[in-house]
Amino acid sequence: MLTAPTCRFRPTEYAMKAFPLSEYPAKCKQAACIQLMIMNNLDPAVAQFPHEIITYGGNGSVFSNWAQYHLVMKYLSEMSDEQTLAMYSGHPMGLFPSHSDAPRVIITNGMVIPNYSSKEMYEKMYAQGVTQYGQMTAGSYCYIGPQGIVHGTTITVLNAARKFLGKEDLGGVVFLSAGLGGMSGAQPKAATISGCVGLIADVDINALKKRHAQGWVNEMVFDVKECVERVKKAKRDKEVVSIGYHGNVVDLWEAFAEEDEDVVDLGSDQTSLHNPYLGGYYPVGLTFDESRVMMKEDPAKYKEYVQESLRRQVAAINKLTEKKNMYFFDYGNAFLVEAFRAGAEIMQDNSGRGVEDGGKFRYESYVQAIMGDVFSLGFGPFRWVCCSGDPKDLETTDKIAAAIFEELMETAGEKAKQQYLDNLKWIREAMANKLVVGSEARILYSNCEGRTR
Repeated sequence: MLTAPTCRFRPTEYAMKAFPLSEYPAKCKQAACIQLMIMNNLDPAVAQFPHEIITYGGNGSVFSNWAQYHLVMKYLSEMSDEQTLAMYSGHPMGLFPSHSDAPRVIITNGMVIPNYSSKEMYEKMYAQGVTQYGQMTAGSYCYIGPQGIVHGTTITVLNAARKFLGKEDLGGVVFLSAGLGGMSGAQPKAATISGCVGLIADVDINALKKRHAQGWVNEMVFDVKECVERVKKAKRDKEVVSIGYHGNVVDLWEAFAEEDEDVVDLGSDQTSLHNPYLGGYYPVGLTFDESRVMMKEDPAKYKEYVQESLRRQVAAINKLTEKKNMYFFDYGNAFLVEAFRAGAEIMQDNSGRGVEDGGKFRYESYVQAIMGDVFSLGFGPFRWVCCSGDPKDLETTDKIAAAIFEELMETAGEKAKQQYLDNLKWIREAMANKLVVGSEARILYSNCEGRTR
């Protein structure tokens, strides 16, 4: 029996997963849908730390504790079509009179007035259970597993290759990044769908083995030199393969920076650097277990290790972009800002000026550099869940989406047509790529017309 405080009251008398909608005790179909989504967020196959009620990102919480889970599920079982449940950082504030067209649940997470919005104060309040970081889809109950970020990463890699490498065919293109945990675990699958060589590092052997067992990592490698040679061969042979490296990504960055030939074409990072000193980023020079001990017993020293690691990582990336023709982009994980805080040479002029003082980063965010062109067309992510839990229903929705996109593409402009083509490739191959983890769900990008249809 688990005795950790966050595991108290964890339900063990039933499986934690998305059941068919008809099996949920609810008076209102919308409430049953929300029960389904909550349980999917906490499914061990979906969640990063399910017993701690964390879905992804190291601290993306569904609730602060399991008592809140039970209360919310109770409220949802009693809710009528004319009531709304108000949620505040995992705390259910109760059912309120509403109407049938109103939201069934209204949620806010991590709302703190500015005077108390420091990282230290947040961590104190989080420990007390009075606030939580809900990420985008953990605390709002609408995470559909890593599939969502597989799709986003696939579209990002395809468009980065077009824009910065001038390539439509990604055969022989090498994409190097880090992170195989929650959302970052989508990267190897996105690489193979894009048609390139994906090399993704992680210090946590459990994360690597999970993605390998899932089939999203094709091969596991445990030695730096062996890894470099394997990638060089895959590049020469234009293999479509995902390789998971067990170890620190900084070792890989430095190894490729010392190579005589240009090996890596695209680079990024998906470690949880919004939480750099409490497990979001593991520094080079320490093992995974050593890091876990030091971050608790000597946090000041651990911070020094993290910042030195970031300085080394940026130095190697700079060498690759300046001399090896690699394109690097920030994936929205606070890599640039934490590297700046660590004193890495991440600014264009190296004057020490931050962005707030007029400085400019060497590298752009993926939204700014790559996806902005897509979003400006009105294309963006939307998702659906088949509440029956039947894969055949999901396959039917895939066929409907493909038929609609084929029709819309006939009258689309050239730029929009390219996005339809990318998404058609995604939806046609979705079942074969076995993207479902947890609920029978699908993600797709479209503009307003496509979404409405």
